[in-house]
Amino acid sequence: MTKKLLTVASVVSATALLAACGGAQNSSRDQIRAVGSSTVLPFAKLVSEEFAKSNSGFKAPIVEGNGTGGGMKLFCGGVGAQFPDIEDASRRMKKSEFDQCAKNGVKDVVEIQVGIDGIAFANAKQGPVMALTPTDVYKAIAANPFGKPNTAKTWHDVNPSLPAQPIMVYGPATISGTRDALKELILFKGCDSDPAMKALKDSDKDKHDKVCGELRTDGAYADTSDNYNLIVKKLEANAQAVGIFGFSYLESNADKLKGMTMSGVAPSYVTIADFSYPGARPLYIYVKKAHIGAVPGLGEFVAAWPKLWGKDGALSKAGMIVMTDDLQAKNAKIAADMTPLDGSALK
Repeated sequence: MTKKLLTVASVVSATALLAACGGAQNSSRDQIRAVGSSTVLPFAKLVSEEFAKSNSGFKAPIVEGNGTGGGMKLFCGGVGAQFPDIEDASRRMKKSEFDQCAKNGVKDVVEIQVGIDGIAFANAKQGPVMALTPTDVYKAIAANPFGKPNTAKTWHDVNPSLPAQPIMVYGPATISGTRDALKELILFKGCDSDPAMKALKDSDKDKHDKVCGELRTDGAYADTSDNYNLIVKKLEANAQAVGIFGFSYLESNADKLKGMTMSGVAPSYVTIADFSYPGARPLYIYVKKAHIGAVPGLGEFVAAWPKLWGKDGALSKAGMIVMTDDLQAKNAKIAADMTPLDGSALK
């Protein structure tokens, strides 16, 4: 049998298997579908392009940017042709999401860390230099900092060392993994600088998370529906505004924007790679193991990630911060073996 006939035969077999997984709702799908993080989106598209070049027998994957939270809902919806194969995530899967997956029959979820990124704070090149801390950010954009309504109008109101310019922050939407990471890595740290708030975390976690993580709705903070290129345009148009997005967006717009230090540490490749920058975070893809062998090329697509995430790889050249050698080896083995995630380690 020729290579072309073998490819056709494998596609027919795979689509039949996927139909069996998905029941009668959708009979088959011969194209990989990935959903999720807008931060991971440009990297996932790059892997998709490289995969298509090297695997002409398969269609190029469909890669959608609908936010980590929005993508998780789609990914955990079930097994079968109507549900995505991969979730791109700019934060780790939550225990509640893992449980929802299991409830809907998604039993074997494979977690693969693909790199590192940082939550960058930036403004226009011509904007003022601002040295921020998690406490500054919390006081500026929290709805009720330390339990009291936010009345701060300028950054100077937040911290006398900061300029007296209006607080106008463009940041990630509620469905975004960047929004979740912003809360965990920056807002909660700023909130917990107050001993009473830190104590509240133990006595009433739900109340703590609301007080510490809920953002202003009076116009001082504006989410951008997970469209980080739109934030860049907003910052270009308003030199007084501050933007929050993944470091790769700052790096790719370095001719227009400048990063702000956080607790005295500037966002850079080095400070994010060694996690000395407070906003550093891992990036992941989650793979539905039941779809391996059912969706043509899915296994090969997953295998393409480790080939591209090294120090001299295409992902690094595109702005992704490379993991340590140990983490690369660990996650390459997970990808090769398709080792399911142990949900007991999730929060």
